[in-house]
Amino acid sequence: MAEIFTQEWLDRFKEKWNADPELGGALEQIGFSSVIGYGYDGEENPRAVLVVNDGKVVSAGPYNGEDLNWDLRATPEQWQQWLSKPPGLMAIGLAYTSRKLRFKVGDYAAMVKDPRMAGPFVRSFALMSQV
Repeated sequence: MAEIFTQEWLDRFKEKWNADPELGGALEQIGFSSVIGYGYDGEENPRAVLVVNDGKVVSAGPYNGEDLNWDLRATPEQWQQWLSKPPGLMAIGLAYTSRKLRFKVGDYAAMVKDPRMAGPFVRSFALMSQV
């Protein structure tokens, strides 16, 4: 398994995202386009960025000052826990309320209330564990 947020890891995650009908396919149906950052809690900038256009990841790489629509943060230990056992929606909700998952940018509450977004969001964690 590649180390999380490295280019190798991001390339594999991009492939899985784009090939998955429950993630890329579902987001394509709603025309979801966004710039998503992922990183470690306490660091100024995210480690990695996915650029999503109509549900598909069009680029994945290190953060280079992009304007983010979403910026998800957790400790390295928490990310590793999710990689070994992907969380469901309830576990993600608990992580959010206990501040183990932070959104530096983006509206978690609005996203999780929309099933067209919540399902793919949870699915993204499952795919991360497969990288």
